[in-house]
Amino acid sequence: MEQKIRWGIIGLGGIAHKFANDLNLVDGAEITAVASRSMDKAAVFAKQYQAKHAFGSYMDLFECDEVDVVYIATPHTGHKEWSIMAMEHGKHVLCEKPMGIDRSDIETMIAVAGKHQVFLMEALWSRFNPSIRKAKAMVDAGEIGPLGYLHADFAFYALDRPEEGRLLNPDLGGGSLLDIGIYPVFLSYLLLGMPEAIKSSSKFYKTGVEIQTSMIFDYPKAQAILYSGLTSESKMEAEISGSTGSIFLNGQWHIAQGYSLKKGKQIDAVVLPTPGNGYTYEIEEVNSCLRKGKLQSDLWSHQNSLDLAELLETIRVQNGIKFPFEQ
Repeated sequence: MEQKIRWGIIGLGGIAHKFANDLNLVDGAEITAVASRSMDKAAVFAKQYQAKHAFGSYMDLFECDEVDVVYIATPHTGHKEWSIMAMEHGKHVLCEKPMGIDRSDIETMIAVAGKHQVFLMEALWSRFNPSIRKAKAMVDAGEIGPLGYLHADFAFYALDRPEEGRLLNPDLGGGSLLDIGIYPVFLSYLLLGMPEAIKSSSKFYKTGVEIQTSMIFDYPKAQAILYSGLTSESKMEAEISGSTGSIFLNGQWHIAQGYSLKKGKQIDAVVLPTPGNGYTYEIEEVNSCLRKGKLQSDLWSHQNSLDLAELLETIRVQNGIKFPFEQ
C-alpha cells in the first residue's frame, strides 16, 4: 500500500474548510497538520477534520517533519511570503490563486521552488474539473470547429460585506478581478491562449477596490467577452462557440457538474457530478506529481501561472487597479 501524502494547511478560513473536507475524501492523502495565528481556531479545525497536529503559528507547521506538502489558503497578500517560507523549509506547495499579486511575485516563487527542488502549483482548481477538461479536449480535437467566440462571467453581490474583509479591503488585495475575474480570464487562456490585445474597463468602490471589470480578449480569429463583478449576480455560465457547434458550461461554470454540446438543432447534455466541493481532482493531481517526483504539473504549469498573471496585470494597468502596498 502506498504511503499517504501528508498535507498541512495554513489560513483556516472558508476555502480551507472546503478543501479539508475534500482532502479527507482522497485515498492516499491525509491532513497531518493545520495552522492558524489563533491556536484555538487551529485546534477546532484540527478536531473537525481529524488532523494530527494543530499549530498556533505557520512557522511551527513549516518546521513539522510530518508534513510533505502545504496548502496555502491565506488572503492574497500572504501567498508569496508564506509559500516561499514553506519551500525554504523543504515543503512542497499548493498555493491558492492568485499565486502572486503580480507576475514578478510568481517569478520569485518559481525561482525559490527551483532552488529547493520542491513542487509548486497554483491552486486553480477549475483546471482539473472533469467538465472543463472535457470541453478543452473537444475544442482541441476540433469537435466544434475553430473557436470564434467565448463568453464567461463570474459575479455575485458583495457590497453588503464588511469593508475590512477580504473582498472590499485594498490592503488585502481585494476586488473582483484577482478573486473571481481570474476564472473567466483563465478559461479564455486555456482554450484560446494569449490574446493579441485586451480591452477592459473597471468600476471602483469607495474603499478603492475594483468591483466590476469587463474585458474583451482579441485573438486572430476569435473574441472572448469576459466579466467579473461584486455589484450583482450574473448567470455565471460559459459559452464556447466554434464554426460547427457550441459547448455550454452551466452556472456556476467554474465548478461545472456537466456540459451541453449543441450541433445544429441537436443538444446533448452530459452530467459529470463532482464529489465533495470539487477540490479532489486538484488534490489528486498534486499527489500524482509528488509520487512521480515532478516539480510542476503538466496540466497547470509554472508558465501557465506566469501567463495568467501577465493577463491580469495588463488589465490592472489599463484600469489603474493598484493596492496600497504596491505604492
